[in-house]
Amino acid sequence: MTTRWGILATGKIARTFARDLALVPDAELVAVGSRRLASAEAFAAEHGGTAYGSYEELVADPAVDVVYVASPHALHLDHARLALEAGKHVLCEKPLTLDVAAAEEMVRLAAEHDRFLMEAMWTACHPAILALRDRLRSGELGRPRHLHAELGFRVDAPPEDRMLNPSLGASALLDMGIYPLTFAHLVLGEAEELHAVADLTADAIDLDVAVTGRYPAGALATMTASMSSWSSRRASIATDLGRIDADDFHHPERITFTPYVQGEGSWVFLPGEQVEIEPTEPVVGQGYAHEIVEVGRCLAAGLRESPLVPHAQTLTILRQMDDLRAQVGVRFPGS
Repeated sequence: MTTRWGILATGKIARTFARDLALVPDAELVAVGSRRLASAEAFAAEHGGTAYGSYEELVADPAVDVVYVASPHALHLDHARLALEAGKHVLCEKPLTLDVAAAEEMVRLAAEHDRFLMEAMWTACHPAILALRDRLRSGELGRPRHLHAELGFRVDAPPEDRMLNPSLGASALLDMGIYPLTFAHLVLGEAEELHAVADLTADAIDLDVAVTGRYPAGALATMTASMSSWSSRRASIATDLGRIDADDFHHPERITFTPYVQGEGSWVFLPGEQVEIEPTEPVVGQGYAHEIVEVGRCLAAGLRESPLVPHAQTLTILRQMDDLRAQVGVRFPGS
């Protein structure tokens, strides 16, 4: 079964997605839509497919099975609605929407039209993260006691850019912080308590945010996101048996476990031999390929949501971010 894709919007993430899509067997890019025909034509010249100068034309193409929504956060609901009402399945970039109320409406629309819907959370589909989750659940890496994850980079962009424009959903929490929150959710379970502090711009955009959390079985977490500074992009999990380290944790190339073993003396413990956490399958491309594969797998099985990125999980993380934004005083225009 070949899954035929249409891409809605032609920004940077859409281009990276298209490159990974080309690496997936049984997936084909058949169309791309933009508000400007010239932009769609340039995209199609590079990646293939029919170019459309409107999103309405894209979703009307009978050759398209699934629409990948790659527009700014604030436009996701409108664009997903367009695709769902046209009878298309939808993979929508993260965050699914600006808040949980809008996300619940998107989930409702998908059910009403009997279409598949998934948030494009590549971390939840990544083979290395899936392997880590399974090994933590087995208990072999010990009991997690503390998690730290940070993701940030300096944003140098004009005020009208989606990264800094409040009307388009600009937010370090929504752009970067969603990854530490999702990572913690995947490996620790649903948060029992979350608290945040943030540094806001004059427009009440959270440039930097720090979150502390309590998770099941007494595990604690510290998580940061930044649009003003360069973080390590790493995550670590301290367990009662050792330490887990992940570089570029939201799409890791390498995850290791360092056990701590008894040395000479009553209170001496030393790091033992490092163990590689092998992914459940080889990592393809930049990591987007695995969410593309998951969509194809779900459609072939007749599913309307993914077991790896279920609607309940997406709504839980959005509900957390709604609460954290309220704690730090971030409100989007019209909300």
